[in-house]
Amino acid sequence: MAPRPFDVPGFLSVLPLFNDLSPEELTQIAQGCALRRVARGEILYRVGDPCDEFHVVVTGQIKLFLLSPSGQEKVVELIGAGQSFAEAVMFSDRPYILNAQSLTDSLVLTVSRQAVLAGIERDHRFALRMIAGLARRLHGLVNDVEAYSLHSGLQRVIGFLLRDQTLEDGEAGVVRTVSLPVSKATIASRLSLTPEYFSRVLHELEARGLIEIDRRDIRILDPKRLYEYHVAAA
Repeated sequence: MAPRPFDVPGFLSVLPLFNDLSPEELTQIAQGCALRRVARGEILYRVGDPCDEFHVVVTGQIKLFLLSPSGQEKVVELIGAGQSFAEAVMFSDRPYILNAQSLTDSLVLTVSRQAVLAGIERDHRFALRMIAGLARRLHGLVNDVEAYSLHSGLQRVIGFLLRDQTLEDGEAGVVRTVSLPVSKATIASRLSLTPEYFSRVLHELEARGLIEIDRRDIRILDPKRLYEYHVAAA
């Protein structure tokens, strides 16, 4: 039996950027989209390549990064399923300013600039959603700069571990597991830390009975205690 074709309008309809569009509008946007299967380690684009599209991760994970003149890598952002990237560059009429590489076998949906501009011409609300999406991305980057500037390495690691955790009353003693989606070296670069320092902090937290390390699984033994340790390190 042949595999079912990928439902591009259906996928677009669940994304915040497109979920207010009508079926007809989604179909029109889909005509300007293309699916790309990207193997683990494959480069999607490099700094300086022309940019006339943006991208949405369907499955997998994409790394956005820079390389120093000496070849040292700085991870700027990790993009997971359902997240988009390169919208701002697409609108600027400039080439890509970051490199993009697939960290896993991934499926990426590319949306052409022409399709986006046509959508904006049909409905100005689409432009507002694009602006809102760019504002969220900017807000996230500003938070990153604040964290790198004002927080210690220890606080950055704890903040990463607690980023999706809730700290409600009565949760003491509840064990949570964080599965590292990529290598420790990649996460360390994302946090502007060396891999050695990142590992050292994890082992310090484990020695204090705050976490347990099982390869890429980090068990948070008590989120509240870990958060209190974060505050005390300020």
